[in-house]
Amino acid sequence: MHYLVDLAFEKTRMVLVCLFSIFLFGIVAYKSISKESFPDVTIPYIFVNVTYRGISPEDSERLLIKPFEKEFRSVSGLKEMKATAFEGGARIVLEFEAGFDVDKALDDVREKTDRVKPDLPAEADEPTVDELNSSMFPIMVVTLSGDLPERTLINLAKDLQDTIEAIPEVLEVDIGGEREEQAEVIINPAVIDSYKLSMAEVSGLLSQSNSLVAAGALNTDQGRFQIKVPGLLETVQDILNLPVKSEKDSTVTIKDIASGRFNYADSDGYARVNGKKAITLEVSKRSGENIIETTKKIKETLDYEKQFWPAGLIVEVTQEQATKIENSITDLFNSITAAVLLVMIVVFASLGIRNGLLVGVSIPGSFLLGIIALYIFGFNINMVVLFGLIMSVGMLVDGAIILTEYADRRMGDGDDKLTAYMTAAKRMSWPILSSTLTTVSAFIPLIMWPGIVGQFMKFLPITIIFTLVASLLMAIFFVPVLGSIIGKKPDDDPEQERIVEISERGNPLDLEGFTGFYTRVLAFALKNAGKVILSAFAVLIMTFILYGKFGSGIIFFPDAEPEILAMNIAARGNLSITEKDELLKQVETKILDIKDFKSVYARSGHSAYGTAEDVIGVINIELADWDKRRKANAIMEDIRARVKNIPGIKVEVRPEEKGPSHGKPIKIQVSARNTSDLEPALKHIRKGMKEIGGFVDVQDDLPLPGIQWEVDVDRVQALKFGTSLVRVGEMIQLVTKGLKISSYRPESSDDEIDILLRFNEDYRSINQLMQLNLSINDEIVPISNFISINPKPMVSNIYRTDSKRTNTIESDVEEGVLPNTKIVEIDNWLKANPLKTGVSYEFKGEDKDRKQAQSFLIKAFMVAVILIALVLIAQFNSISDTLLVLSAVVLSTTGVFLGFLITRQPFGIVMGGLGIISLAGIIVNNNIILIDTFNVLKKENDDIFLALLRTGSQRLRPVFLTTFTSMLGLMPMALKLNIDFFGRQIEYGNPSS
Repeated sequence: MHYLVDLAFEKTRMVLVCLFSIFLFGIVAYKSISKESFPDVTIPYIFVNVTYRGISPEDSERLLIKPFEKEFRSVSGLKEMKATAFEGGARIVLEFEAGFDVDKALDDVREKTDRVKPDLPAEADEPTVDELNSSMFPIMVVTLSGDLPERTLINLAKDLQDTIEAIPEVLEVDIGGEREEQAEVIINPAVIDSYKLSMAEVSGLLSQSNSLVAAGALNTDQGRFQIKVPGLLETVQDILNLPVKSEKDSTVTIKDIASGRFNYADSDGYARVNGKKAITLEVSKRSGENIIETTKKIKETLDYEKQFWPAGLIVEVTQEQATKIENSITDLFNSITAAVLLVMIVVFASLGIRNGLLVGVSIPGSFLLGIIALYIFGFNINMVVLFGLIMSVGMLVDGAIILTEYADRRMGDGDDKLTAYMTAAKRMSWPILSSTLTTVSAFIPLIMWPGIVGQFMKFLPITIIFTLVASLLMAIFFVPVLGSIIGKKPDDDPEQERIVEISERGNPLDLEGFTGFYTRVLAFALKNAGKVILSAFAVLIMTFILYGKFGSGIIFFPDAEPEILAMNIAARGNLSITEKDELLKQVETKILDIKDFKSVYARSGHSAYGTAEDVIGVINIELADWDKRRKANAIMEDIRARVKNIPGIKVEVRPEEKGPSHGKPIKIQVSARNTSDLEPALKHIRKGMKEIGGFVDVQDDLPLPGIQWEVDVDRVQALKFGTSLVRVGEMIQLVTKGLKISSYRPESSDDEIDILLRFNEDYRSINQLMQLNLSINDEIVPISNFISINPKPMVSNIYRTDSKRTNTIESDVEEGVLPNTKIVEIDNWLKANPLKTGVSYEFKGEDKDRKQAQSFLIKAFMVAVILIALVLIAQFNSISDTLLVLSAVVLSTTGVFLGFLITRQPFGIVMGGLGIISLAGIIVNNNIILIDTFNVLKKENDDIFLALLRTGSQRLRPVFLTTFTSMLGLMPMALKLNIDFFGRQIEYGNPSS
């Protein structure tokens, strides 16, 4: 280390150029680095979707899910497998351990999927395998509305989709509220019967008539000629002109028995923005791209496209993430600026202007060097990174303060500035290195944090480690070299010389002022060491006892003022999409006049994965800026009061989820050997929740009450009439969703368009099912001869977890109530009132994440203490000195829990645990400097008592400075203050803090 210090002082110009380069490249890196609201983490989920039009949930479970479950069990790294069987298909969600190899997992899942394909029904669509990543979430929503025809809005949306997707930074644009195009051949069954045609003849003809025959080429003496047999359908008119039957000189075409139209598929939901029907474009950016620059380019594109839009078109941008991120970054940088200023005020007041400037250089230098490291390793700037920078503000100057204070003392003893700073760099290099390494050691275990929470939070220790290492370089090399150039000897002050003389060689008890007072208190404590130590541990134990009795509980992750509210509207019964939309409109009407909203985006239909079975619509509310509206809790209460009297519906209002948690805080998953025991078990748990109280918006995924019509086919009787189950099913499809017979690609569309056979609307009813006829051997046969239609209880989605049927109950809690408190209460209630034998329950969601985080943080704390101990032993080569320093870590927790008691704050598992581990690294720094100084003074004087007093008096100023700078660095955030120096305003309660 001494060699490197000597080299730095020999190459002063090189050191200064390096410092200038750090500032230059650091600014460039900050301008170039991607900026996000939250860390870009790998989300450990892979989705497998299979579509089979019209399949029931029971058949989907048996024919689609079980073959996949059998294969997926052997996928490497699989943590949990969830599956949902629903009408029309199935979805399998594979959860892996966080930090998994995405590419390998995708390859494994695709390989297993290929093996399953031969076992799937022939009518099932090709399974799709998709990963879930943060790039899938939209950075903005562009809405198109106005008094224009639906087809015009959809065409404009598609044109705009192509234009925005042409921007290199944009990944994709999804259109919401769009309906798929299809060609419908509308048939009157009476006309079909009159021509004695069978639907098999019509569908077969249409399928065979839509083909491209590649006839090849013909080589002749005159040359080589391509032969083409055009047979593809290109327009609806081509379909209508197809012949279906010919007798003698007459030919029956499709247009004789049916009408055709180019139409949209039946809607399964509607979308509105601020009460107006709209088409939405959800824009997602590519991973790693700068969201602010990407948003800027999209807005420039929209401004350019305006000139080509028709009159009456309203285009709005909602739920824009870039502005929120810019505001959050600005707020957090204001906190950093305020922290730096507070720190520098204390430093200037204690060390003077010149020394203060030397210490001040280490803050931006460390920040910029840390940002360069983040940029090189491919990280982005997000709220967790900025919080890490704020946490490190007070720690960055510790080494520089210690060094400049010692150099100042040396100059006070008569050394010139070059000798003083070189001596200080050599003398304090090992203590500064040790103190930095102990702090880094506290954060190293946090990088290994498992799970999504760990993937989310690991950016904080990485940021702090980068900046601390940068501060070490600043303190040992850059600050001493600068000090040797711009440093200044203390003025000839007799009092100062006297203080130095006494503290170095005289009796510290002769000192005056605060230092003298402290020295006398220290002398008293040393003379009563046993009593002081016992008192300290007594206070520690008493604090833990008081916290255990009067503490405010435990939370997983701190809540913040939300920017978006989500409303789920639930209703039960066999509701059509029109009925669902009418109910949703009633809710919209009640809340649209609330002044606290920026936009209201409503979607009817059960489209949101993960919502309850009875949800008929979702409303996303973008709130006005936090300082221009009421608190979110007040707004949610207002919404609940406005909609509570709407009959037949239930409305849930929740704030958007921030941080790594997801879903409602209380989630209980129930499984049973006998699936018939699941419903009684969930009802039993609901009963317990009602008795305990404090649970709100309780929901479960049990099947909804309702009926479904089951068509039973007498196969023997059907065979006697010369037909089959398949033909009966095809006839029923003509009444319901339509029978797909082929597809074609018109010039006006980029996608294939399905061709459907359907009865006209007059024949689409339950009664019509019994009146259907089949044409068999030119005879009309009513299908009522071999079918019966019976009402049965409706079966909605079927849920499975790790190959077992499960159901889940979720709940929020009342305002002011902690989820963990309610989890303990319901768990105790279930132990006192157990479920039926063979039925088990497990707490999922936040409780599971909380327990995993708690378990890891305890282990991380132990590992951090061991790493710190290794550094201390290397520094002091003494077990006793190491244990002495570590005792300070235990005693310092007294202040932590006293602080929680006084402020009545609940203990946050993530942030509180993180704070204690951070404290373990920070608290040892001053003790390292104290013991290092004591060991040097002890060698000079055999009087241990005097050596201890001199150690305390000499290190009092740097100890106070490093402690107060660490505190002041966090003070703006702790007080929830946002001081905008450029805007000249002070905000309290900013969501970023």
